[in-house]
Amino acid sequence: MTSHPQEGIPVGISACLTGQEVRYNGGHKRSRYCLQVLAERFAFEPFCPELAAGLGVPREPIRLVGKTGETPRVKGSVDESLDVTERLEEVSASFIEAHRHLRGFVLMKGSPSCGLERVKVYHPNGMPSHADSGAFVRAMRRDYPELPLEEEARLNDPVLRENFITRVYALDDWKRNVEPAPSRHALIQFHSRQKFLLMAHRVETYRELGRYLGEAHDVPLEDAMIHYLQRFMAALSRPATRKSHANALMHVMGYLKRALDGDTRQDLLAAVEEYRLEQVPLAVPMRLLNHYIQRHGSDYIRAQSYLHPHPYELGLRNAI
Repeated sequence: MTSHPQEGIPVGISACLTGQEVRYNGGHKRSRYCLQVLAERFAFEPFCPELAAGLGVPREPIRLVGKTGETPRVKGSVDESLDVTERLEEVSASFIEAHRHLRGFVLMKGSPSCGLERVKVYHPNGMPSHADSGAFVRAMRRDYPELPLEEEARLNDPVLRENFITRVYALDDWKRNVEPAPSRHALIQFHSRQKFLLMAHRVETYRELGRYLGEAHDVPLEDAMIHYLQRFMAALSRPATRKSHANALMHVMGYLKRALDGDTRQDLLAAVEEYRLEQVPLAVPMRLLNHYIQRHGSDYIRAQSYLHPHPYELGLRNAI
């Protein structure tokens, strides 16, 4: 379902990516893609954990310090007595508690607070040790694990970009249609319309969650919703492959087999196979399918989010 509030879908973003001069050196990392493309659909809410933790601008750079297998501390790069680990933990927890309405967060690459991955961790003696996530990201993964996270730099990859935006819209569906009036019916309806999207990302989780909903009658509704959403969003975090997309497309076609003549079915099969063989983008078989579904499909298949996971004008599926 791709309808959304007029004001846009609320998504968090590292403040420096919006052009705010909050980096340690007084600069910014303004993202044209976020502000000129995604801002047409997303209502960005900027946040800088380091600024919120009381570190000024400009400021001494901070870095992650620790040994492999330990949670790194966040210390000054020059002044070893500067330790902002607890302060960052506090502001991160406060932010998460106050921003459960967010549908995603776009992060600054390499940041000791906001870096998604591959952030350098140093030994106490100053030598590089290993890589980890930033302190703010670790807190979000712990306290809001279903929230889609992505680094701005990784949005240049069309597969990762499609995956992030699809996850944002899936969580938006949940926030608008399940959370306001929780019920087992709303949960089952959500699972029903997300069926093929989930299948395209991880068919094992699709089957697992289908069984779970069928057997969870005695599980408290709140517990069932938490379990379902976290498993669902975890499955979507793994980008769909051409093979898994082709499998989902074939299942969708099954709902049209009685309505289409032989030549039309062959055209659709050929489009799916050309996509699987990397000869055409996903938009080609998807447009054909949507054309015939609008003419011959049932209400059930028309409601599938997989067919319209995000606004058409984003044009993401032309690139994968």
